[in-house]
Amino acid sequence: MSLLDGADGVRVIVRVAAAAACPRCAAGQGCGAGIFAAGNAERDIEASVPAGLTIAVDDVVEISLAPDNLLQAAFLVYGLPLFGAIIAAAIAYALSLGDAGAALAALLGLSGGLVVGRWRLRQPSCLRRFVPSVERRL
Repeated sequence: MSLLDGADGVRVIVRVAAAAACPRCAAGQGCGAGIFAAGNAERDIEASVPAGLTIAVDDVVEISLAPDNLLQAAFLVYGLPLFGAIIAAAIAYALSLGDAGAALAALLGLSGGLVVGRWRLRQPSCLRRFVPSVERRL
């Protein structure tokens, strides 16, 4: 872990092992977000440190994301593409484009939802909401 001082408080870079990050993932029962990660790959995550918590480099810490923020992130990643696919397929059926047209429209709606979700997640205002925080030192 390395410490950073920023305008909005102290932040740290935390090295997280993919399997250790989530007990469900370690048990092979996760949501699938790490499906493309190679084995026990480690990655660095920036996290905020609440006032009053003292940590040092090489400390082992617990990090978390607020449940509301986790739900919003899940909607952007999973909900928007699903919503786009359903709406596009419904429009195709309403226009009597048939099964092939509805399938193609669903794929286009899925792609559109992915693009919109990815674009939204790259906006600075959105990114600030999804910064995890250090809960405690272990």
